[in-house]
Amino acid sequence: MRQVAVIAVPPATTFDLSIPELVLGATTIDGRPGYQVRVCTAHPGPVATSSMEVTVPRGLEAVDDADTVIVTGTGARDDIEPSLLATLRHASAAGKRIASICTGAFVLAQAGLLDGRSATTYWAKSEEFSVRFPSVRLRPDVLYVEDGSVLTSAGLSAGIDLCLHLVRSDYGAAVANAVARLVVAAPVRPGGQAQFIATPLPPETGTSLAATRTWALDRLHERLTLADLAAHARTSVRTLTRRFHDETGLSPLQWLLHQRVIRAQELLETTDLPMDRVAQLSGLATSDSLRQHLSRRTGLTPSAYRAAFTQNQ
Repeated sequence: MRQVAVIAVPPATTFDLSIPELVLGATTIDGRPGYQVRVCTAHPGPVATSSMEVTVPRGLEAVDDADTVIVTGTGARDDIEPSLLATLRHASAAGKRIASICTGAFVLAQAGLLDGRSATTYWAKSEEFSVRFPSVRLRPDVLYVEDGSVLTSAGLSAGIDLCLHLVRSDYGAAVANAVARLVVAAPVRPGGQAQFIATPLPPETGTSLAATRTWALDRLHERLTLADLAAHARTSVRTLTRRFHDETGLSPLQWLLHQRVIRAQELLETTDLPMDRVAQLSGLATSDSLRQHLSRRTGLTPSAYRAAFTQNQ
């Protein structure tokens, strides 16, 4: 069971503070919890939030045993507790995975953990962040960013995407998608290669093509063309492409490829099907194509991915 320390920095954002427990706490592996989540703070006791006061009984010593440390959103800026900043620096130096949700990125930046890295934060605070921390490569247009062992997310629901990404990284796509269903969230939107900066899928902001996307998901094993998608949507290929990009941030074929790789990951994790069959059922056609796209996404070959994430053990 992986250990997670969630640091509440007053005034904490109440919604953000609840996300790690809701998502990571819903993760089970063979009926056992996948994570133990402990909320802590610099001064245990009552902690002010954006809407109420909560009691946090644990101090920063909870970080000592954690594999992952998450700083949630806060209204604090210049008055960050020095012991908290020192704890974050020590945790990072010890090789722990460090993450922030929403304006928690301000805390990581003040600790110096984002210098020279790419990061994101709540879009409404992006200008303030850029002015305060010019050495950080801010990317305000993505849901979350992974740069080495440090991850940052945008505001509110993007914190759910970040936590689902953590689950996928730790336990695989099938487990993460099961957790997404439990918390009634969108399926996991993965980024690029795990060892580099991850650029996750943008949120789907429109519903006009939702039926066509659902139809395509049921037919990933088929050779779907732009003409097929346009015919189902009863529109032209040009209009389909424009609307698809508006709603998903991707072209139709890019979206299909993402979904096919996710389907292949699930099949590798939950079945012992031969690689050629996994490729066929996911719509990637051949084992060579499967190897190419999965390696680009995860840095692992299909056999290595199955060994790392199989749920049949």
